[in-house]
Amino acid sequence: MEQKNVKVAFVLVTSLFLLWGLSYGLLDVMNKNFQTHLGVTKANSGLLQAAYFGAYFIIAIPASMIARKFSYKAGIITGLLLYAVGALMIIPASNSANFSLFLLAFFILACGLGSLETNANPYITKLGSDEKASFRINLAQSFNGVGQFVGPIIGGTLFLSLSHGDLNANMKNVQMVYVGIAAVVLFIMLLFILVKMPDVVNEDAEQKDGSYAELFEYRHFKIGVVAQFLYVAAQVGAGAFFINYAVEKWQGLSDAVAAGYLSAALVAFMIGRVVSTPLLAKFSPNKMLGFYALANTLISLVLFVLSGSVAVFALIGLFFFMSISFPTIFALSLINMPQRLVKPASSLLVMSIVGGAIMPFVMGKVADLAGTPAAFLLLAPCFLFVAWYGFKGSKLH
Repeated sequence: MEQKNVKVAFVLVTSLFLLWGLSYGLLDVMNKNFQTHLGVTKANSGLLQAAYFGAYFIIAIPASMIARKFSYKAGIITGLLLYAVGALMIIPASNSANFSLFLLAFFILACGLGSLETNANPYITKLGSDEKASFRINLAQSFNGVGQFVGPIIGGTLFLSLSHGDLNANMKNVQMVYVGIAAVVLFIMLLFILVKMPDVVNEDAEQKDGSYAELFEYRHFKIGVVAQFLYVAAQVGAGAFFINYAVEKWQGLSDAVAAGYLSAALVAFMIGRVVSTPLLAKFSPNKMLGFYALANTLISLVLFVLSGSVAVFALIGLFFFMSISFPTIFALSLINMPQRLVKPASSLLVMSIVGGAIMPFVMGKVADLAGTPAAFLLLAPCFLFVAWYGFKGSKLH
C-alpha cells in the first residue's frame, strides 16, 4: 500500500465515523421528542432503537457479502446510499407526523449505517499492524464522539425547545435536519466513488475468504461477540433514556436543558476516547477495558439511589468510562484473526449491535412501571460481563 493512499483512505473512512455519530446523537433526542410531540410511551419510544439497531442485525451479513465479493469500498458506498435514502424518508414521515413511518425511515437509514460499520471498522483495524489496531480504531471513533456531541445540541435546540402544541414546527425542523444530512451523505458518497482506495484484505490474491463456522474456533472472538452485544445494549439504553432519567432525578430540569446535559455526556464520551486512546498504545487494552467496565458497573448501581445534579453528573461519568468499549472489544476480538476471516468476523460483531435494539424496549417497560432510575439497574450485569471479558475472556488460548 502506498503511504499517501493509506492516509487518504484513513481520512475518508474517519469521516464516516463522524456521520454515524451525528445520527446516533440525534436518535437519543428523538425518543423524548416523540414522547412529547407524538404522545408515545417510553416503551414504544424504545422501538426507535429496535428499528435502528435491528437494522444492524439484518444488514451485517449482506454488507459483509458485498465486501467479500467486491471490496470494502463497495460496501461503504452501498451504506452511504442507504443512509441518504433513509434520511430522505423523513420527509413523508414528518409531513404525516406518523410514528410508524419514522420507524421505517430510521430502519432504512440504519441499514446504511450497519453497512458502513461492517466495512469501516475492520478496514481501520487492518490499515496497519495488529499491535496498533486498538489505537487506530479509537482515534477514528473519536470523531464519532464529535458527531454524537453535536446531535443532542441540534435536537435540543430545534426539537425539544418547542412546546407540546408546536407539532408542525417540530416536524418541519426534523425534516430540515435530515434533508441536510442526506445532502452531506450524498456528497461524501461521491468522494468515495471518485477516490482510489487500497483494499487491505485482498492484497494477497492467494487467500480466500473463510467461512463463518471457522470463526467459532477462536474463543476470544466468540466471547467478544457476546461482550459487544451486552455493551451496546447498555450504551444504547443509557443514551435512549438519559433525558428521562435527568428530568426525573433533577427537579425542575426541562427536556431541552436535559438534552444539553446529554451533549455534555457525549463530550465526556469523546474526552474519554481522546484521553484513553494514547494510553491504549502504551498499556494493555484488555486491562483498560476491564477497569473501565468495572467502573461503569458501580456507577450503574449507584444511579438508582443518587438524586439531583449529583445523579446527572454520575450518569455523565458513565459515558466517560464507556468511551473505549466498542472499538476495543472490536479490536480485541479480531486479534490473531487470519485476513480471510476478517470480513465475516466483522459482520458478526456488527450483528451483535442488535443488543441496542432489545435493551431500550425492556428499559422502557421497566421505566413505565417503576420509573427510569430502576431501569438503569439493568445496565450493571452488562458492564460486569464486559469487565470479565477485558480481564479474562479476551485472552488468547
